[in-house]
Amino acid sequence: MIRFTMETLTPSARKVLHVDADAFFASVEQRDNPDLRGRPVAVGGSKARGVVAAASYEARKFGVHSAMPSVTAARKCPELVFVKPRFEVYRAVSQQMRAIFAEYTPLIEPLSLDEAYLDVTVNHMGMEIATEIAEDIRRKVRAETGLTVSVGVSYAKFLAKMASDMRKPDGLFVITPKNGPKFMETLPVKKFHGVGPSTAERMHSLGIFTGADLRAQTEEFLRRHFGKSGPYFYLLSRGIDERPVNPDRVRKSVGAETTFDVDLEDLIDAETAVRKICDEVWRRCARHEAKGLTTTLKVKYSDFEQITRAKSLSRPFADPEEMTTATLLLLRTLHPFAKGIRLLGVTMSNFLENAEDHTASSEGSQLRLAL
Repeated sequence: MIRFTMETLTPSARKVLHVDADAFFASVEQRDNPDLRGRPVAVGGSKARGVVAAASYEARKFGVHSAMPSVTAARKCPELVFVKPRFEVYRAVSQQMRAIFAEYTPLIEPLSLDEAYLDVTVNHMGMEIATEIAEDIRRKVRAETGLTVSVGVSYAKFLAKMASDMRKPDGLFVITPKNGPKFMETLPVKKFHGVGPSTAERMHSLGIFTGADLRAQTEEFLRRHFGKSGPYFYLLSRGIDERPVNPDRVRKSVGAETTFDVDLEDLIDAETAVRKICDEVWRRCARHEAKGLTTTLKVKYSDFEQITRAKSLSRPFADPEEMTTATLLLLRTLHPFAKGIRLLGVTMSNFLENAEDHTASSEGSQLRLAL
């Protein structure tokens, strides 16, 4: 029997896939409802309220995308069909895909319900060509779920993820060790893994706009301006990403939120909503036997101003009632509300490695959650 260990998979010899389901939520809805096929679909929100969680490719042609306010989406695409999300269905389909991945390798790092990294350097099938594995996975996903996935194939995680975007939807793209450094040269630094908006702005102020610009800098220069991230950027600009595919990726928080059709102005209505959201968050945590030390309340007002309030204990919340009570106290500190509330959200975070250790401090390590 083949033994899979991270130690046996050297970065230079690795074969990494990034599998990304195409317009996942919207594609599931179109699969299950023939009337939606070929039509622009937005999952989440409504013509008057909320935010788009996912958009079909037909909707994307009009500029509609996830995280866009529904009002904006409807203006861009008057024929847009809004559909309520069915997360239990999406999770079930995600598990179907995960089972297919597991036929090839145990080294699966889920990033969300619709995408994951796979290290197939050593695989259950004994297949030597990663592209053939990618094609196999695409065929099986289509046959078993009726959905399409795009797959990026490379020797490093970042490059595999970039590759999966190259031939969407229903595509496959390969970036070899020979082509990796060249590929990085023209890539805008804002697309580099680990480069957020503030880091990108700092790079731009230094005259660094592309991978080629970044590669022209010395490691000492990058360390001086970007601290511990400097050596990482130095290597990444050269097509080197040694991060392993981690099947035990740490999830830092679990949350849920609700956007209301009518702004909430009454405390009782807001409390009722918070109770329901807390129940959902606790259920999600319970599936992973996870208990956290911190609950965070998010409030978005009618003018889109957003604030958060958090409460932490010195040990994990014992039950949903305790978590809900703490969150409601956070809400009450904001009452009377200065303006209507359009969205409420609750997040549990600061998970412990050992949720049974109620004597642990709030600085304890985080619980490893399978996403």
